[in-house]
Amino acid sequence: MDTRVVSQLSQLIDPSIPFNATTNHTHSTWARTFHSTPELYIQPASLPEISKALRLAHRCRRRITTAGCGHSPSSMTSTSSWLMNLDKFNKIIEVDKEKCIVRMQAGIRLYQVGEELDKVGLAMPNLGSINQQSIAGAISTGTHGSTLRHGILSASILELKITLASGETKECGPGKNEELFRAALLSLGALGVISEITFQAVPAFTLAWKQIVDRDVIMFNDWEKDLWKQTEFVRVWWFPYTRRAVVWTAEKTTEPERSPPTSYYDAWLGYHIYHNLLCLGHYIPRVLPWVEWFVFGMQYGFKAGTTTSAVQKSRQALLMNCLYSQFVNEWALPLHKGPEALRRLSSWLNQLSPSDPDYIEHGIPYSAKGLYVHAPVEVRVTDTSNSTTPRPYLDPTCTDEATLYLNATLYRPYNMDPPCRARYYQGFEYLMKELGGRPHWAKNFDTTGREIEEMYGERLQEWRKVRDEADPEGMFVGEWHRYTIMGEGGPLPLEEVEVSRQQLRTGGVLINGVVGGAEQGLGEKGLGGNSSEESFDEMRASEVTIKG
Repeated sequence: MDTRVVSQLSQLIDPSIPFNATTNHTHSTWARTFHSTPELYIQPASLPEISKALRLAHRCRRRITTAGCGHSPSSMTSTSSWLMNLDKFNKIIEVDKEKCIVRMQAGIRLYQVGEELDKVGLAMPNLGSINQQSIAGAISTGTHGSTLRHGILSASILELKITLASGETKECGPGKNEELFRAALLSLGALGVISEITFQAVPAFTLAWKQIVDRDVIMFNDWEKDLWKQTEFVRVWWFPYTRRAVVWTAEKTTEPERSPPTSYYDAWLGYHIYHNLLCLGHYIPRVLPWVEWFVFGMQYGFKAGTTTSAVQKSRQALLMNCLYSQFVNEWALPLHKGPEALRRLSSWLNQLSPSDPDYIEHGIPYSAKGLYVHAPVEVRVTDTSNSTTPRPYLDPTCTDEATLYLNATLYRPYNMDPPCRARYYQGFEYLMKELGGRPHWAKNFDTTGREIEEMYGERLQEWRKVRDEADPEGMFVGEWHRYTIMGEGGPLPLEEVEVSRQQLRTGGVLINGVVGGAEQGLGEKGLGGNSSEESFDEMRASEVTIKG
């Protein structure tokens, strides 16, 4: 840490409010796709501590990035400035069992929410595929599940508190600072630090689920009938090379709990076999179609019509195992375009000829020759078209019909980047854009900021207006934000600019940045151009604990 920053931190005021920070911290995404070494790693345990850290960052001319478990595999949370983690700000504050309303600190992880709600007979109405994220991180990136009876996770947020760059905490919700509320519901970490959330829970429920593996044509033929409406929760895994699909359905039940069946191949053995087959595919890509047939035949059954079922609590049934480090590229598009999207992707990946019964013209202007990818493609749905709650400005879902999500996953065996990534995602994104899709914010898309401006139009402009009012100096803005959503211009005074990337031998990319475009964010007069007298005239040493 820069010695000038240390000397200024020694002048802090109000010893009753701690400022606990750690140096020598390395921040990595869960998938180990991106790494960074923040100057300070801060873990506040109270709202005053959050506010104090932001006031201090402003005076020190530093950017603040907030990260939970780092599950997004993108570089959104990479920083060389100050990184804030709210794992110690993770309590349930208040529960109204009669109204099923829960108020909680924003750093609480989703699995903790589920456990605490279960103790009082409540549950979250919907979940995504994992529960490791913090509640603030989940809503800030547009996390969703797979059901036509629910929208994205933020639809269950009744009110929230957000602490701004000034250190001021504002309450917002429907009819109360509603523009700020709509911007904060999907903020991408660029407005402030979400500190408290009021959430609409539901009575605890159990799900009876089953999954059936069959030819994908069965799934396509059922698409417009009752595929997505047969139960409350439905999701699909599509396998391009074997042209099969697993359809998973779940409905609420009063049946006693019953665990999924297990076999010798499950857990440790299957995990390591698949991992090493993916590693083999890294060097000999043409084996990947066979890997798809073998691995998922062992997991779901080789015979068409094979069925598996169980009865579990919702907080268990709705989850899935993400297995290994991975890139994920997920897009939201109109639900009715699903069969066309998957058939065109199949024609491209399998290089089908017109004589093949599954052939349709794919229209993707890139060759798939020698291209072999991982499976499956995850297929999920939501419906926000009839929502009565304030819509986030950056909500990627459709406004006039249900939304389909297609997620093209590529595993990174032993943290090695798959050789197919560039061309697969190039073709996949071309198809998604042609079908009117928008990328999931937390995933690995390559779409440019100018294209995103066209996708969101006035809604993006409105979000930028609210963001600029909340954070005029860009304390919460980094390189990812500038490239993706901030538009041309900048950098803002506290915006972090990426200066280098280094491919690590152990896997992933190390990102280095500076604040305001100057080395270490320092100006001629000290930090950010302000003298120590100007920036730190109200600070004393007793407020600071910095561990090396």
